[in-house]
Amino acid sequence: MTAKLDTLAQLLDERLGDRIVAQRRALNELTIEVGVDRYREVLQTLRDDPELAFDQLIDLCGVDYSTWGAREQRARRFAVVVHLLSIDRNWRLRVRCFAEDDGFPMVPSLTPLWTCADWFEREAFDLFGIVFPGHEDLRRILTDYGFVGHPFRKDFPVSGHVEMRYDPTQQRVVYQPVSIEPREVIPRIVREDKYGNPRHG
Repeated sequence: MTAKLDTLAQLLDERLGDRIVAQRRALNELTIEVGVDRYREVLQTLRDDPELAFDQLIDLCGVDYSTWGAREQRARRFAVVVHLLSIDRNWRLRVRCFAEDDGFPMVPSLTPLWTCADWFEREAFDLFGIVFPGHEDLRRILTDYGFVGHPFRKDFPVSGHVEMRYDPTQQRVVYQPVSIEPREVIPRIVREDKYGNPRHG
């Protein structure tokens, strides 16, 4: 596996050069980081170059790095991570791209390159609030139409912002502020008096 990763890493350096911001190898996997301005161009090269031939996009997801590691050392919060597969070459690659603006994160859409990116990008938009310019149908995919916020962001409250219920007097579903009090649940451990004593088995 190491020889194959060495070959891939060398090819990536040759084909992409300074378009790669960082390259990391861990657990027999290779990850490259690219800037948002070269993101689609790099992905197209990975797909179209016959020596690389990453013809399949396996997964695309959003990541919120706000509470990961030393936050003060990380300049940006939101990233898009793409997993690619080359069937011809039998190798895999992870590509990460950070959005430049934490307040309104944007990363170009990959739907012109891989149509399967459609629902993956809608999911990242819905759950993380990452916008994908160039996506023709960017709308929520998992949450309700009236949902407020993005539930996979680290600062999203566990109980949410609003709750819905059926109101029998109005004969319709209504939204209202969450009525659940935030609390910390600590499990209670109950043991017999002689638990763990070797004399009493």
